Amino acid sequence: ASVGGLEPASDELRSEVAIVSGLAQRALPDGGGIDWAWLEADYGRIRDRIEAVVPGFTDFNRRIDQPGGFALPHPPRDHGTFPTASGKARLTCNTFDPTVVPAGRLLLQTLRSHDQYNTTIYGLDDRYRGIHDGRRVVFAREKDLAELGFADGDHVDIVSEWRDGVERRAHRFRLVAYDVAPGTCAAYFPEANVLVPLDSVADESNTPTSKGVVVRFERAAASPD
Repeated sequence: ASVGGLEPASDELRSEVAIVSGLAQRALPDGGGIDWAWLEADYGRIRDRIEAVVPGFTDFNRRIDQPGGFALPHPPRDHGTFPTASGKARLTCNTFDPTVVPAGRLLLQTLRSHDQYNTTIYGLDDRYRGIHDGRRVVFAREKDLAELGFADGDHVDIVSEWRDGVERRAHRFRLVAYDVAPGTCAAYFPEANVLVPLDSVADESNTPTSKGVVVRFERAAASPD
């Protein structure tokens, strides 16, 4: 296993590797042929397997102890070449199929805060955007807010709209006037994940369309506090 630089918040706190290992042991018959507990017990064993399949990780366990770490291979940077028939970069042009946003609606994207790595949240501040002590905020242009009948600091429910007609609602977000693109808004994930329809996905990658969700704002009920 590995040891971080901070005192664990609890003796019950588990590492991400332990969580994934535990899920695999419970969900897969015979662990899918993998000894998850054995891998969990020594992260060096995991690195050995990374070395076996990912180019550039030769001697991973030895090199990881080098001061400053090590750089992975990057042919365009290292040799000025690309893995194409010509050895040069190939640029392509693709058609753009914009999402139609009805009047009175905005196009929502979900994003990370500064104190966040993927879905792991380390704090409630976002120094990138001047947000402190909270995450239930939605960013939108001041002009768009005014046209919708709202203002900076108002509290709203965010409701997404999708062709299945199912109501997906994120309750009580504070509006923050911010210089985003006209007709758009943004909120943090995972708080806003509830707004993303599971069957709204990209054509090729099958990833959720978390950067293009049509939403409307509804004034939130008064806080019980």
